Amino acid sequence: MNVLETERLILREFDINDSEFVIKLLNTEGWLRYIGDRRVKDPKQAEEFIEGRLRPSYTEHGFGFYVVESKSTKERLGMCGLVKRDGLENVDIGYAFLPENFGKGYAYESSVAVVEFAKEKLKLPGLDSITMRINEPSIKLLERLGFSFEKNIVLKGEELMLYRKTF
Repeated sequence: MNVLETERLILREFDINDSEFVIKLLNTEGWLRYIGDRRVKDPKQAEEFIEGRLRPSYTEHGFGFYVVESKSTKERLGMCGLVKRDGLENVDIGYAFLPENFGKGYAYESSVAVVEFAKEKLKLPGLDSITMRINEPSIKLLERLGFSFEKNIVLKGEELMLYRKTF
């Protein structure tokens, strides 16, 4: 189901047909380095990840992570969306893209749409975002989106930087 649209992109809910894309995305160098190994290596594990980790958020919270597709080619470029994370005050915005799509403005364009969705449709008071200190591209994107560094936190034993945007 399509959730958001921008000039170049469609953001839609994940479904079982995205299993090969999920395997590819979750095993990129960037995902493994900055997010961590989710041990999704085959179609069955990808389907379980989609059905068990991604899709429940749509019904439980009314939002989640979305596939980011090119409007013109329908190619899956990455993911962007919202997650309710234990240990964070606000809903968390997150994004990840295939390396071949870096530097094309897709993360910014999709994130702007997700921030607007959180503010206007979901009426959230603000958003949080967490990132590793070494993830400079993510930090630059958050700052460009108007997020401010709040503090360093430890979440699930990992030291992270907490960024926040209040509406």
